[in-house]
Amino acid sequence: MQRILILDFGSQYTMLIARRVRELNVYCEIWPCTASMQSIEQWQPAGVILSGGPASVTEQDSPRPPRGVFDLGVPVLGICYGLQVMTEMLGGQVVPGDTREFGKAVVHIDQAEGILGQWQSGGEESVWMSHGDRIERAAPGFVVLARTGDGVQAVVADRERRLYGLQFHPEVVHTPGGAALLGAFVHDLCACEADWTMATFVNEAVAAIREQVGEDGRVLCGLSGGVDSSVAAALIHRAIGERLTCVFVDNGLLRLDEAQDVERIFGEGMGLPLISVDASEQFLGGLAGVTDPEKKRKVIGHAFIDVFDKTANSLEVNYDFLAQGTLYPDVIESVSFKGPSATIKSHHNVGGLPERMKMRLVEPLRELFKDEVRALGLELGLPGYLVHRQPFPGPGLAVRILGEVTKSRCDLVRAADAIVREELEQWPGHRQLWQYFAVLLPVRSVGVMG
Repeated sequence: MQRILILDFGSQYTMLIARRVRELNVYCEIWPCTASMQSIEQWQPAGVILSGGPASVTEQDSPRPPRGVFDLGVPVLGICYGLQVMTEMLGGQVVPGDTREFGKAVVHIDQAEGILGQWQSGGEESVWMSHGDRIERAAPGFVVLARTGDGVQAVVADRERRLYGLQFHPEVVHTPGGAALLGAFVHDLCACEADWTMATFVNEAVAAIREQVGEDGRVLCGLSGGVDSSVAAALIHRAIGERLTCVFVDNGLLRLDEAQDVERIFGEGMGLPLISVDASEQFLGGLAGVTDPEKKRKVIGHAFIDVFDKTANSLEVNYDFLAQGTLYPDVIESVSFKGPSATIKSHHNVGGLPERMKMRLVEPLRELFKDEVRALGLELGLPGYLVHRQPFPGPGLAVRILGEVTKSRCDLVRAADAIVREELEQWPGHRQLWQYFAVLLPVRSVGVMG
């Protein structure tokens, strides 16, 4: 399978680049810009994209890719900082700009060729800029294909070595023709076929799961009823059948009828071995008197581990693997150039379960973005209303209730949330809304406006 490698220099848009490439049905991965040349060569990418980043190449310790990237013999596309670092490393000159350029800009096309093949020579295109430095002198062998109204080099190319650079961001929606540019790079210049689909992924993932688990291995899956764990369970079940057991913990903090839906869809409908545990009293008891959101998360996280561990130990068979719905953004965050983000909130997933239970992880979705997980769910035959349901936090309604969490308050916000969703889902365009839900405020008011 042909694939694109994206080297990350810390841009907020790096994941968006990967999303755009995958939307072209081409597989890609994001690696830190500090990746070794040996590992890059072994991976054999059909093309390389250098992301943007917050640094300046005029600074002494600014990040650099391996020098050999430009000698791989495959097309390379530098975006914003990626263009500037390529220019500087190959003998050009980058200087601080007289003014920083952030936002919408217009570029004038001198030569519509190569990556600009779908644009028109002599025309103008609207793009999105985000840079402070500019190219003073292009590197030897490069020609300028487009400029801004101020004469700043916006697109450059070395035709012979197939090296290209954009001073703007083609991956954002604010660059209307950006998708065409990325398509030209990936399909035309890198000659990648559009063969990255969920149908092919299913076959590859099933084979990988069977190889990892083996002929006799057993997998335990914590099923929440959310999209990620549901799709992971369906995929693993397709691979190993009855050797998967799902544990569903009802913590008393779920949406209306969620527990019944999980049992009906996965237990009765799909025939998955499913153990349902009603631990609502334990969770609500632990939350009594707790009002701090961070403490709520920790109480819920510890309670989940305790319930899951006790349930697993009560089973008659031993399990070798624990399934987890890790997605690609989680993987990227752990290896990104800028390092893991500061902890904003505690993670409420299975946490220390793998180490505590001495189990190995099975993470069949760790290569996928959320929209790809939804597409995979449909490919696996899961019902559309489940696949397209909105993200729901692990701590559930506890973080949608400001103040102390009680059963009566949960019942109230659960009913209100169901009404909100029922009303909005009658609108044909409700899927355009990423999330909508009810929140219980600890105040009395005649109205809330926002």
